[in-house]
Amino acid sequence: MALDRWIALIFLGICLVYGYTAWFTMDANLAPFMRRNPIWPSTFPKALSVLAIGASLVILFGIEKSEPKEAEIDYRRLHEYKLGQAIVLLCLMVAYAICLRPVGFIISTTSFLFFGAFILGERKWLLMASIAIITTMIVWYLVQQVLGIYMRPLPGFLGG
Repeated sequence: MALDRWIALIFLGICLVYGYTAWFTMDANLAPFMRRNPIWPSTFPKALSVLAIGASLVILFGIEKSEPKEAEIDYRRLHEYKLGQAIVLLCLMVAYAICLRPVGFIISTTSFLFFGAFILGERKWLLMASIAIITTMIVWYLVQQVLGIYMRPLPGFLGG
């Protein structure tokens, strides 16, 4: 069996457990007044589990496959792909998650976007810095001001 089908089989198992939880265990502890609502807290997980099970079955049975292409990933040739970039980018994501609270949203997100672009091969420093800063400020404004969710913008010693 191909690698994508093995992954789909594992994903199907996870989705079945998630679906069982959404369909049978989440609604048991609902308050009586919520049982009359048309939308319950488990409505989205139920829909998500059905869609994910359907998607994994499509991959598992090979319905989406047409003709084999040259551009498909071959797990026997993983050493030919840019795994170093992917691993460094994953490490950068972990570092971003760890630094988000102590360093603050603005500095950590700007650094993540800047260094992520650098890892992926962009070398226009001014363009990377300006896009990272502008994007970070727009996202911070939308989350902070529009949605009303407080995010520490700067580290504590800088007044965040």
